[in-house]
Amino acid sequence: MAADAPTIVATSGGVVPSPRNRWSVGPLTRYAVDLAGVEGRAPRVCFLATACGDQPAVVRDFYDMAQEAGFHGNHLSLFAMPNVADIREHLLSQDVIWVWGGSVAGLLAMWQLHGVGDVMREAWEAGVVLTGVSAGSICWHSGGTTDSFGPDLRPITNGLGLVPFSNGVHYDSEEQRRPLFQQLIADGALPAGYATDDGVGLHYRGTELVEALSEEDGKAAYFVERGADGTAVETRLETRLLRG
Repeated sequence: MAADAPTIVATSGGVVPSPRNRWSVGPLTRYAVDLAGVEGRAPRVCFLATACGDQPAVVRDFYDMAQEAGFHGNHLSLFAMPNVADIREHLLSQDVIWVWGGSVAGLLAMWQLHGVGDVMREAWEAGVVLTGVSAGSICWHSGGTTDSFGPDLRPITNGLGLVPFSNGVHYDSEEQRRPLFQQLIADGALPAGYATDDGVGLHYRGTELVEALSEEDGKAAYFVERGADGTAVETRLETRLLRG
């Protein structure tokens, strides 16, 4: 089963605290999985923790979440070597690919080394739903802001570019994010783009935004573009609340 069009759900969320495990699957990730349209069996969800060095604890957390949510979970690790013989075959056999946060610069470097970026484009075009949080959101875009290089945020401009926008994550919770994202767009270092508060996601169908979605009341997404006077113009978007 596959989505009926190339589909991305790019988020600053997707997990919620769990009384039993560290995390539970949040409404945004469940929404992404539902978009795959799987019926009669558990959806195949592949987890990538490349951005945090494939930390075993993070991968274990995923399997706890997947079991609780009823997913057929599996993962792709790249450290210290790929855990599957054929990365392309593995990723193209999934219903959903879920990418965790961490260093987006490190993620993109490792993906380029192993050819994962090209496979992600192929999977997206084939209807595998792509989703992720933070670094796992920025990676689908042309670029964004990142702490990959240190506590002072810097631009990242070599995203996969599946959608032709920049991406700002953690827009309401990390004080450097909003002003730097706006500055980079005003200066032309990044193209116009979408930003998300924590708990908010962006649903793209093809290269167009379908809607903004939130796991938390009062949170929002934003479109930021360069205005005629050379300054950044931010527009708050209507954001639909997902019920857990």
